[in-house]
Amino acid sequence: MPERLRILTWHVHGNYLYYLSQIPHDLYLVTKPGHPPGYAGAVGALPWGANVHEVPYDEVPNTEFDCVLYQHQRHWDSDRLELLTETQRRLPTIFLEHDPPQQHPTATVHPVQDPNVLLVHVTPFNALMWDSGVTPSRVIEHGVLVDPNVRYSGELERGICVVNNLQRRGRRLGADVFAQMRDQLPLDLVGMAAEEAGGLGEVPNPELAAFCARYRFFFNPIRYTSLGLAVVEAMAIGMPIVGLATTEMSSVIRNECNGYVDTRPERLVDVMRQLLADPGLAMRWGQRARATAMERFGIERFVDDWCRTLRTFAA
Repeated sequence: MPERLRILTWHVHGNYLYYLSQIPHDLYLVTKPGHPPGYAGAVGALPWGANVHEVPYDEVPNTEFDCVLYQHQRHWDSDRLELLTETQRRLPTIFLEHDPPQQHPTATVHPVQDPNVLLVHVTPFNALMWDSGVTPSRVIEHGVLVDPNVRYSGELERGICVVNNLQRRGRRLGADVFAQMRDQLPLDLVGMAAEEAGGLGEVPNPELAAFCARYRFFFNPIRYTSLGLAVVEAMAIGMPIVGLATTEMSSVIRNECNGYVDTRPERLVDVMRQLLADPGLAMRWGQRARATAMERFGIERFVDDWCRTLRTFAA
């Protein structure tokens, strides 16, 4: 295996891509004019490193790579067949699956069915729910990198939610849960199009941790998705987490230790009121949340897992 791999991939989830770029390999992002979704390249406020490159769509067939990393079904369905050369399609190929199945939660066969492709799930819950079929799979859990100078303070007697396009994504992302809670508690929402759900709007990625740190707790209203990076980032700065006891949340949050999860919204209201009234309790839970994040979601472990996977699979 070359010392530094040239990995062809796409910009699907910006924060994840930034954390992935911490690996000691070169990422080549497929771009199109105007940077439309899925072809955005190294854009936005994230501090991309020198190992992140852009390759125009039309230049991909003429560029040499060592590995192809898909992150969305549309690129697998279209670009794999219409853009890549036959030689490029024979390269070591990984499909990074960011989400649990969106159709039937337990009876959906993953769209990538190829014994020569490696399917990487980002949580054990996702791996459990998908039927990976003939495609070999493994789990590489999230790793986050937050500003070491940002720490939870919690002086603002409010909770914060971070969800993109919450109103449009509806019940699966907990739009109704957020609305129900906000009627009973002081809660703010940030994220893309947050204004549509009565929120504050979008906060640039590099500023989000410091923005959230002032709030008393982080509330996650999501019913069914992967473990959100925003949750892990909040834990990493020392915030207590409150949310629904669904998906991977139930294995990450330990009640009355680093936060609280439950399937009863009324119980979550009680807990959030308790945290609003007792900043010392919130601080103690937050300190344990940070310890959990450092142990389970440290960037060093994440990079090591990816490097080990690439060494064994892309050799």
